[in-house]
Amino acid sequence: MAEINYEKNLVRRPVYGLGGGVKGRQSPVMTYMSNDLVPGCNMYIELGWIYDVPEPNPHILEHSHNYDDFVLYIGGDPNDDRELGGEIQYYIGGQLFTFDKTASIYAPRGVKHGPAIWKKVTRPHLEMTMVVGGGNTREAWASGTGWQEKVLPKKTDNVDYGKYFIREPFVYLDSGRTREGARSPIMQYICDNLIPGINMYLDYVWIYEVPEPHIFEHAHDYDEVVLHIGIDPDNPEDLGAEVEFIVDGQKLTFNTTSAIYVPKGVEHGPLTWKKVTRPHIQMPIIVGAGTLALAGPAGFKG
Repeated sequence: MAEINYEKNLVRRPVYGLGGGVKGRQSPVMTYMSNDLVPGCNMYIELGWIYDVPEPNPHILEHSHNYDDFVLYIGGDPNDDRELGGEIQYYIGGQLFTFDKTASIYAPRGVKHGPAIWKKVTRPHLEMTMVVGGGNTREAWASGTGWQEKVLPKKTDNVDYGKYFIREPFVYLDSGRTREGARSPIMQYICDNLIPGINMYLDYVWIYEVPEPHIFEHAHDYDEVVLHIGIDPDNPEDLGAEVEFIVDGQKLTFNTTSAIYVPKGVEHGPLTWKKVTRPHIQMPIIVGAGTLALAGPAGFKG
């Protein structure tokens, strides 16, 4: 069997393409995962920094997707990870939600969501969109209902869409192991504990300095995408660290905001930080596993 070069699964630099012309935010946004970047991943992930109240506001209007969509609004203050640095009004199924903390939103395929309206911005924060199954920009943003006009939607059913809006993370301690240099407990923002039956798992942790212990070699029974996100809004591609990630025995080293796709069953790790010059975020995403028990490593060797 031919040896696989996993460098092709590592996205070191984003594609800038979607959107554009919006003031007060990163525009166009950064695409870090798609079938165009990593063929066969069947996932679309984009990131964009919000610096000020965007203009126009709203610029994200009511729409739906032909695939499940997850939206995260992540605060950029490593000393207060719950504080968003802004106040946002967001509609799901015509139901209004207002928040000023880090939060996640689940929009099942076909469910209308948006507009997103910023009421204020006090510090830069991050908007992340993840479409599962739509592997490129066209598929991810193809809508069964189309983009609506700039009018506020009205709720027309009896569904409580609050079940899809996550204000508080589900947290867990890291298997009793110390994590010097990384914040514990780890925060889960997408999992079956929060939204039963979604079969997706996402957590993230802040890295402040070289963490001990490192993440050892392991494999999963599900596909995984691992993001390392720099938090300098003026230079968002700079990770603020140098990381070595071994995938199936191949050593991959990077110092930029990046995403890597690891297919199910592929051994990966150890994950070793060579240096840390600025706090940043590590975010694993497991597709098809909704709980920690399922998302956890199969045959963990640490």
